[in-house]
Amino acid sequence: MSTLVEIANDIHKWDIQYRIHATKRMFQRNVDEEEVLAVLFNGDIIERYEDDYPFPSVLINGRSEKGRYLHIVVGIDISERRLYIITVYEPEPKMWADNFSRRLQ
Repeated sequence: MSTLVEIANDIHKWDIQYRIHATKRMFQRNVDEEEVLAVLFNGDIIERYEDDYPFPSVLINGRSEKGRYLHIVVGIDISERRLYIITVYEPEPKMWADNFSRRLQ
């Protein structure tokens, strides 16, 4: 799988915005922004949703600095150089394999 570096070598210069849904879920799941950013910058894209509206999105898998595996759904607005954090969650072990990077059938 590829990292977000594939999208932009200078991702740190992109505008990152959190959707209300993501903020609510982060609060409910006790996930802080530092964890999200660690996964965003160091995680792997494990699924792509090219037909999502209004922007294509990706599912990113990674470990936070606290050691938690997280999945982050990110909408990508290339023209505005903006990333939208749509939701954040801890993947369900029964549904994922290979360190939560591959869906089980």
